[in-house]
Amino acid sequence: MRIRRQVAMRGGVARLWSGKSLIGALLAAAWCAVGANLAAAADGGALFDAKCSVCHSIGGGPKAGPDLKGLSARRGKDGAILAMVDPAKAGLGPSMPNLGLSRPEAEAISAFLDAKGTEGGAAAGKEPAAPAAKEAVVEATPEEVRLGQSLFEGSVRLVNGGPACNACHHVNYHGVGGGGILAADLTQSFSRMGKQGLEAMLADAPFPVMQFAYAGKAIKPEEIRALAGFLQRAEKEGDPQQTGHSGWSLFFGGAGGVAVLAGFFALIGGRRMKRSVNQDIYDRQIKSE
Repeated sequence: MRIRRQVAMRGGVARLWSGKSLIGALLAAAWCAVGANLAAAADGGALFDAKCSVCHSIGGGPKAGPDLKGLSARRGKDGAILAMVDPAKAGLGPSMPNLGLSRPEAEAISAFLDAKGTEGGAAAGKEPAAPAAKEAVVEATPEEVRLGQSLFEGSVRLVNGGPACNACHHVNYHGVGGGGILAADLTQSFSRMGKQGLEAMLADAPFPVMQFAYAGKAIKPEEIRALAGFLQRAEKEGDPQQTGHSGWSLFFGGAGGVAVLAGFFALIGGRRMKRSVNQDIYDRQIKSE
């Protein structure tokens, strides 16, 4: 009997120990998962600052792009990640460039956005913080506006040799010639992005094409201020007679000119071909006999 009791006690201790081990393992796994999520959120914060913050805010309202607070709630987790990894496939078109993010990087940014979305405010049962007062925007001086227009058009070269803005962009403003149609029209860019957003984008462009074009040719701070000032003035005093891209007007005007010249030469050629060359030679020979 004593031996049986000892065996039973040992079995109970073993079962108790195995149960504690299981609970401990589950707690450890949960702690590791929490730690992994926190680490992902931390990495996602650094990635967001480097890749996204120029165009997007988290709860601060739209900038060049939409506010990303609640992105997972709007698109779903997989949809939010797809929007970062393959914007074209997510239906975002040319407005959202492909930043070359890997899926793990997009997942880290998504975790960071989710973490930021649940901080404070109504989610924590607190009153939302009052919005910060907007900083008054000081308009550029006339000299800065003139410099910004010259830099935009390319009549004054950027100090470090980067391409002029109108190589790819257009702006509706009196005295400014037609710009490129490869990228967005910048006429309304100041109200969309604000002075801070414009200057941040010019200083550290998130778009791959701009990164390639200005690699090793960074725009200087004084040039950035002048360009932002010009775009502010262009939006405020834009030429209402200019609509759309004047580049298209030049294209269709040139095409019309080519059509007129083609018709003129066709008319001349038609008149010349009314009589054959051989007939003219024959007539001259008959007269000379």
